[in-house]
Amino acid sequence: VQLVESGGGLVQTGGSLRLSCTASGSISRVNAMAWYRQSPGKERELVAAISLGHATYYADSVQGRFTVSRDNAKNTLYLQMNNLQTEDTAMYYCAASPRSHITALQAVEYWGQGTQVTVSS
Repeated sequence: VQLVESGGGLVQTGGSLRLSCTASGSISRVNAMAWYRQSPGKERELVAAISLGHATYYADSVQGRFTVSRDNAKNTLYLQMNNLQTEDTAMYYCAASPRSHITALQAVEYWGQGTQVTVSS
């Protein structure tokens, strides 16, 4: 399975970005998908996750500001990020798993290369 992210960039505080992640290859092994992020010196953290049936999970820090969705027909995962804050600055990674849910790093089997999101004040 290959995951390719796009949509990162530089935005001012309060702005919005939409990330996309397209999966290819052995699609039958893609069930749950998620977005993680990592800042320099920090651990990779789960931002949002979505099951094949569209059940969602959000980290407390992004609840109400970010929306995760997926288009199964297009094998694409999205992350709509609104009201971005400087603390959202990080490399964002797309993740996929053959499991029904992603709740921890151990569940992830496939990673994208990452896309940088930078929020300036």
